[in-house]
Amino acid sequence: MTAATAKLALFDLDNTLLAGDSDHAWGEFLISRGLVDEASHRAQNDAFYAQYQRGELDIHGYVAFTLAPILSLPSSQVDALRADFVATEVAKIMLPKARALVAQHQAAGDLCVIITATNEFITAPIAKAFGIDWLIATSLEKEGQGEARRYTGAIAGTPCYQEGKISKLKEWLAQRNASGAEPFAALADSVLYSDSVNDLPLLSAVTTAIAVDPDARLEQEARSRGWEIRSLRD
Repeated sequence: MTAATAKLALFDLDNTLLAGDSDHAWGEFLISRGLVDEASHRAQNDAFYAQYQRGELDIHGYVAFTLAPILSLPSSQVDALRADFVATEVAKIMLPKARALVAQHQAAGDLCVIITATNEFITAPIAKAFGIDWLIATSLEKEGQGEARRYTGAIAGTPCYQEGKISKLKEWLAQRNASGAEPFAALADSVLYSDSVNDLPLLSAVTTAIAVDPDARLEQEARSRGWEIRSLRD
């Protein structure tokens, strides 16, 4: 199927394809593995998540908080921890109906992309688990060379959050088109699935906006705009 007939199928990740938030779950995972103080880490993790739900996330602060416990660990241990996290925690919240939805778009020849505010360290293996080749996430700064190259705890470039999702998507499409791949106009014939009012800017920009198990504010907005509302929960 050519780009002229295929759709650009965009999927938010947390609480859309997943029955939970992977960023928050990572914090709980670190607690379960004894890598952080339970009480203080949970309190701060919950506070950041509440910020997100209000649409007021300090994303730079959250990324720094999320990565701080692993910055000094050897890369082999970091990789093992992430694999353990995906296998034990993320696997439990991957929705069967979400898998089926992704497969439906892939069978139609659509260009499937996960676009998420959660950082690339956490989300890259989750995208692979869904069989999605393309991921647009909050990018992370690294320093050093070769095997000594490590995350700094800072964000690289524009956070993939709220209006930043539009900027990141347009940048990704421009790079993809410049590479010689079949071109897609920025948001032509596009669909976005999301649960969060934080994604209102991108939902307003795509051809088709679908609210998936939406939060209260997005549900209200979806009803007022006549957007489809659906559930991927069992």
